[in-house]
Amino acid sequence: MKLPVYLGLLDRSEATLAESFRQVSEGHGHEPDVHFLCETLAKQCEDHRSALAPVVSRYGEADDQEEPERLHADGLSETRSGPVGLLRDLQDLYLLASLVDITWTMVKQAAQGLRDEELLAVVERCDGETAIQLKWLQTRMKQAAPQALIVAE
Repeated sequence: MKLPVYLGLLDRSEATLAESFRQVSEGHGHEPDVHFLCETLAKQCEDHRSALAPVVSRYGEADDQEEPERLHADGLSETRSGPVGLLRDLQDLYLLASLVDITWTMVKQAAQGLRDEELLAVVERCDGETAIQLKWLQTRMKQAAPQALIVAE
């Protein structure tokens, strides 16, 4: 069974996304909505990891040696500055959140195949919240794009 590979990917991806949300929150503190919402979304990612923990305890979690090459994502090491920097940082968050979202989908498929109601309940809650994270990021990028891409500095 390779479910532990994806449970490990999901756990690490949620941790990376939480760290990255915090990085953007700190780096763009002058944008109050970004600062506070990114802090909230980071906490949500940590809650996802907590909800997943009992399932990981039951099925296990593959370490990096068992993970196929390139089946991971790097978080933000630093934030960029200015309007274009904010746009790029939000775009990086969107890419990370997309990885988390599709990984929840793969885990859901396995949960359905296993008829694991506990895992399905975790996936339903957490995947739904990840979809909302993606929607907020998309909306915030749409809001930031005209200022960042058209208005001269």
